[in-house]
Amino acid sequence: MTTYKREGAITAHTYSIAIKPQGLSLYNYATRIFLMLIAMVLIVVTTKAQTGNADKYKYTFTVAKDGSGDYKYIQEAIDAMRVYPLAPITLYIKNGVYNEKIELPANNTDITFIGEDVDKTVITFNDYSGRGKLTTFTSYTAKISGNRFTAQNITFVNNAGRVGQAVALYVDADKAVFKNCKFIGDQDTIFSAGETSRQLFVDCYVEGTTDFIFGPSTAVFQNCTIKEKTNSYITAASTTPGKKFGYVFLDCKITVADEATKVFLGRPWRAHAKTVFIRCEMPAQIVAEGWNNWGNPENEKTVLYAEHKSKGAGAYPAGRVGWSKQLTDKEAAAYTLENIFASGSNPDLPGEKDWFKQTSLKPFIWPVKK
Repeated sequence: MTTYKREGAITAHTYSIAIKPQGLSLYNYATRIFLMLIAMVLIVVTTKAQTGNADKYKYTFTVAKDGSGDYKYIQEAIDAMRVYPLAPITLYIKNGVYNEKIELPANNTDITFIGEDVDKTVITFNDYSGRGKLTTFTSYTAKISGNRFTAQNITFVNNAGRVGQAVALYVDADKAVFKNCKFIGDQDTIFSAGETSRQLFVDCYVEGTTDFIFGPSTAVFQNCTIKEKTNSYITAASTTPGKKFGYVFLDCKITVADEATKVFLGRPWRAHAKTVFIRCEMPAQIVAEGWNNWGNPENEKTVLYAEHKSKGAGAYPAGRVGWSKQLTDKEAAAYTLENIFASGSNPDLPGEKDWFKQTSLKPFIWPVKK
């Protein structure tokens, strides 16, 4: 007698069928069909259980250095979260300096981090490009890849110092929102990655030295403070060809450290870089020409570098390079969040049309342990 074994979707459920070498009798054939039907039902029921019983999973997590939360480390909490959750997950982070390198993978979607206080809830690490086998893209303190991510009241720091590229935040998640957060580093503080990703920074503070806001994503900085710490370049966009928008700064304030006397708004990391400042306050240390072609005049033919109603001592339209633009009122009117973040596909997906409108701060409510 020969025995055959078939594995179902859930490996715990297996069945075997006895078959005579001479062939199947009517009885054995009916038995085989019956057992197959049972296996299919088990698979369907198990699958439904995985997607239907949302209340059996945990959706609120807490982290605290003092041991009062579910975990002492942020990465421990991330690792404990259900991937592709059936409802949004919230992680509350108590005040403390969390000296750790964290990563939120792409399958950890719909996650919100809420810090207790932006100045006291700090995630910091000191990796940098050239440290061992690390590169710019692995030097991050925090890497956020899960779509529909939100963070508020958190400071992200790379404290490696002026040793070259050292990323504080690497974000390639789509529809990511950072509210009332701080990003502190030197070269390459924020890497806004993901060629088709969209990110919004609201009421945030960003500081660095060279190209400290860089990458290919469509990113808006709204009502943010941007601090340049030395004579260098604020942005280095690598916008991909064909995209209407790259970096857009709306109603931001640029400040500089005492040592900075010659600051450029940006230079193109790639030839189709797009960077626009609208109604931004600029200090006297912004150079008259405003922009740099990164040593390649060919870039001047393909970039879009523009301003509209810049103000302050560094706002000098007449002195800007000839290959940059001063937007008209009509052109500037197109720079709304709705236009910038418009999706060319799946516009009816939940949250697709309003994710960037959810910018009010949520209260920090520490859950009571049961």
